[in-house]
Amino acid sequence: MITNRWIEKRRGCWDRLRALIGAMEARGIRSLPAAELREMALLYRQVASDLSALRQERSARSLEAELNQLLGQAHAIIYSRRKTNFLDVWIFFSREYPRLFRKLLPFTLSSLMLFLSGAVVGSLLTQVRPEFKRHFLGPEMTQTIERREMWTKSVNSMAPQASSAIMTNNLAVTFTVFAAGITAGLGTLYMIVWNGVLLGVIATACHQAHMSIKLWSFVAAHGSLELPAIVIAGGAGLRLAYGLLFPGIYSRSHSLRVAGSESVRLVSGVVPMLVVAGILEGFLSPSAAPVWLKFLTASLLFSLLVLWVFSNPGEEKAQRQPTTEAA
Repeated sequence: MITNRWIEKRRGCWDRLRALIGAMEARGIRSLPAAELREMALLYRQVASDLSALRQERSARSLEAELNQLLGQAHAIIYSRRKTNFLDVWIFFSREYPRLFRKLLPFTLSSLMLFLSGAVVGSLLTQVRPEFKRHFLGPEMTQTIERREMWTKSVNSMAPQASSAIMTNNLAVTFTVFAAGITAGLGTLYMIVWNGVLLGVIATACHQAHMSIKLWSFVAAHGSLELPAIVIAGGAGLRLAYGLLFPGIYSRSHSLRVAGSESVRLVSGVVPMLVVAGILEGFLSPSAAPVWLKFLTASLLFSLLVLWVFSNPGEEKAQRQPTTEAA
């Protein structure tokens, strides 16, 4: 039975959907951020469910007509056919992605803390128990480091093929880190910490062999994008896990859909980063280029990355525009 309390509880969703429709009609669909368009789609499904409940109650005919009209307006917007073009891609990367990154920053920071914790643990274990690096890295790689040789010499002889293989592998690892979030975050946690431990062990082993400059001059250029990409993918996986474990006021399936949408968009932003990182790892990183050039490249790329995700003039402009609500 439909009660006044139920109607009051659900009216907030109806009013919010009406406000989004009013804003779109006043300024055009392109004026709405992607987050609000996704919110509109979710509200559409909720209101459709409410309408189904109202149809079972004869005394709610006026409300039924009201919601039916509201859904008709929303349907025309949500299911309008619109092709993705270069402008849409540009808007996503230049405006929408930085906003999404900042919104989900706590998850990315959590991923970073896990990665750094793993690196610290790996470094300490290598210092306290020297045999740990042999078990972790294997005897062949350990002996290569002890001879003060880099294990990346083969990359130079087949740079184009190596670059393609590296790019494919990095994409596979990154998306696995993200997708492992569906295991309630356990898979993502394990992979992020494991990658951190690996870096800590290799860095400490190379330091002990007095070849830190060789290691970091190799890692710097491509690592300035590759390592942040893995950390961001970890943040996306943690966001997915959070939506699964803590649905809040929503149903678990609804919460998971929202988390899945946000996390997929977050991890999609690292694809260009991994493409550039793969090219650098195949050509610049193992080359005989000056060490200063590699570190300069790393500094420039990381600075550009920070500027990209933390600055967005378009957002400030959008916030200054008045919001039009439906009457």
